[in-house]
Order: sequence, then structure tokens, then C-alpha cells
Amino acid sequence: MEESRKMMMEELGGRVASVWAGLRPATRSLVERALQQSPTPAPSAARTGGIPYDARAEWELSRLLAALDERVRDEGANALNIEQTRALGHVAETCALVLHHEARSAEVFAQLFERALRTRDFKRVDVIADTLTPRLPPSELCELARHQNPAVRALALEALAQAPTATLVDLLGDPVDAEVAREALESQADDYGSDEARWLLTALERADEIEDDE
Repeated sequence: MEESRKMMMEELGGRVASVWAGLRPATRSLVERALQQSPTPAPSAARTGGIPYDARAEWELSRLLAALDERVRDEGANALNIEQTRALGHVAETCALVLHHEARSAEVFAQLFERALRTRDFKRVDVIADTLTPRLPPSELCELARHQNPAVRALALEALAQAPTATLVDLLGDPVDAEVAREALESQADDYGSDEARWLLTALERADEIEDDE
């Protein structure tokens, strides 16, 4: 089983094979178990319940997915036969699902969002967006809201706008996250009609005016 999987990865390209060879056995096992499901593991089945979060596994899976997606986009990938092309797509999709269930960082969520947006898979975008708030602490959401991709920024801001107003108030005290928190408050006030957010924004504007006058 291990040898056949290694041979398959080698057929998908040098970088894919190199990243695969560098995975720890535990991380490789996550992908192999998902690949054994047919045709593509459902999101709920991509990760076995009860397994603790592993930051290194997240990083390794992120590298593997990047290598697979690079190979998919590589013009040289047309040198693959039909079976290899199908296998490449299947492994990439499976790795993306497993990574989604491991994701706990803004960087990886951005990778998943950009991947789904690139293929216009808006259903996948919605699924990933639904897991933002449960997975990422407010500071990571703020980091995602500063991403260079405007679509990713908008998704992160939307998640922050749905957070409790008290959470955004806490972020106002952080010099790095304060600007994003204020944008989220504006969204709460304008898009969700929050009187509390509107009152806070008014107070912030008055404080800014006082500071400018001093």
C-alpha cells in the first residue's frame, strides 16, 4: 500500500513526490485514509473525530496542497495520461478537504478561500466561511481581513461583523487590529442595524475629534 501510494505520487510530479516524502507518517496517514474513501470524502468524513489539532500537520498539508495545485495549473500537466490527471485532481481535492478540517490559521484559510474562488466553487466558499468563526480567534480573523485578496478580506470582515460587539470592542485596544475592528463595527451598524455598534462608532468619532483638538 505504501509503495503503491509512493509510486502514484512520483507519477504526479517531482515537487509533489518531494513534499509527500517529507510528510510525517501521522500526516500522511490523514491523507491516505481520506483517499481510501470513494470517490471523494465528504467534509464530515475527511477527518476522524477526536484527533487533537496538530499545527505541524496543518503546515504540511498546506505545502502538499500548494504543490498539487501548482501541478494542476502547470501547462506540463497535460503530459499526464487521463488516469494520472484524474488521480491528480482527486488527490488535490482530498487534500483540500483534509486541510480544511485541520485549518486553524488565517494563512491556511486564505489558501483555501483563494483556491475555491479561483475555480468559482462558491458552494465551497460558503462551507469554508461557515467554519471561520468557530476555528479562528478574533486576532486571526483580523489578519485574514488584511489579506491582499479583496474577496478574502470581505469574507473575513463579514465573519467579524457577525461576532459579538463586545469582541470587537476588545480588538479596538489593539493598535494592529483596531482599524479592522472599526470596519466590522461599521458593518454591524450599517448592514445589521446594530444600535450598540452605532453608539460605539459615534463615541469613537467624538474621541477622535477631541484628540485632534488637543
